[in-house]
Amino acid sequence: MDFGFALEDEVFRAEARDWLAAHVEAGTQRRVWERVLGKAGWIGIGWEEGGFGNRTCTLTQQVVWAEEYARSGAPPRSGHIGEKLLAPTLIAHGTPEQKARFLPPVAAGDELWCQGYSEPEAGSDLAGVRTRAMRAGDGTYRISGQKIWTSLAHEADWCFVLARTDPDSRRHHGLSLLLVPMDQPGRIEVRPIRQATGTSDFNEVFFDGAHARAEHVVGGEGAGWRVAMSLLGFERGVSTLAQQIGFAQELARVVRTAVETGAAEDPVVRERLVRQWADLRVMRWHALRTLGGTGAGAGAPSVAKLLWGGWHQRLGELAVLVRGTSAAAGPEPWSPSAPYELDGDQHLFLFSRADTIYGGSDQIQRTIIAERVLGLPREPRGEGRGRDARSGLRR
Repeated sequence: MDFGFALEDEVFRAEARDWLAAHVEAGTQRRVWERVLGKAGWIGIGWEEGGFGNRTCTLTQQVVWAEEYARSGAPPRSGHIGEKLLAPTLIAHGTPEQKARFLPPVAAGDELWCQGYSEPEAGSDLAGVRTRAMRAGDGTYRISGQKIWTSLAHEADWCFVLARTDPDSRRHHGLSLLLVPMDQPGRIEVRPIRQATGTSDFNEVFFDGAHARAEHVVGGEGAGWRVAMSLLGFERGVSTLAQQIGFAQELARVVRTAVETGAAEDPVVRERLVRQWADLRVMRWHALRTLGGTGAGAGAPSVAKLLWGGWHQRLGELAVLVRGTSAAAGPEPWSPSAPYELDGDQHLFLFSRADTIYGGSDQIQRTIIAERVLGLPREPRGEGRGRDARSGLRR
């Protein structure tokens, strides 16, 4: 593996660990926390360009920061969509004016973003989007349509929206990526989607003549497919290793429960726990090999998604198995319409059911590997299932 931590990385690790220990507070409101991170320059450390209020770090230092953040118990990030998706896309495809306008507020934690990709009739089939953006006479676009599974739309200040700017176009032609302000009462409506976990981090977003400025089209009109594919390539990378720190913490909790309940005495349960530990190590080696450059390729993100999606889903099943009947008990009183809280194991089980679907389903990831890596014959395509439908986008 062409990847390892040098002495300067460990010095950086100590700095990051000390800063997190001094600043992480239980119950910190997420938007407030974003500004704390931004003030210290911790947002955007992986951007290829500096000078926007962020510090720049090496690849290994980015891994160190991600790992220490996961270990620290810091609040979940609400600014990651702007930092990890929008910003690298603007650095690669944006105009100087777009970078100057949008990158500093992201780095400061002042503006939060959401992603307007998936639609009710275009989930993993990204080229099938129907949302339209028509030019108006005042130098703006008018956007009409619906997006779904939009993470944190209820908190976001802006949304990058993939829309059809050529009404006569089909599939991946005639698409554009527009930067749209969310504060447009009467033109944008956000409806939270209540999940099985009782939370509502995802939303439906309805656009009814929403405005976007012409100079806020990224990459130029009609370049939306190219820009969108580039953006999707930024999704998986350093953050995968931080994700694995969280996975390790969840696995350790399940192991403790198995010992406490006596479930670990069952040889089948013991074998499954050991398998989870071994597979987690495989995931880490794959991530390091990919980051180091020796294992990167067209199928590397798909392999990573297949590994962690199934692994996390199996861990959720183990979590409730070792708990026994107590895992099925809910809070009292309970009603379908009332808010409710789940314990960690229950949340893990319910939320992980979707891990093999969102971010590109397992079937899509296997098709990508089969066709683009192994060179196998393309699978038969029905109506509306072109090759470009295999993008595997996240929600």
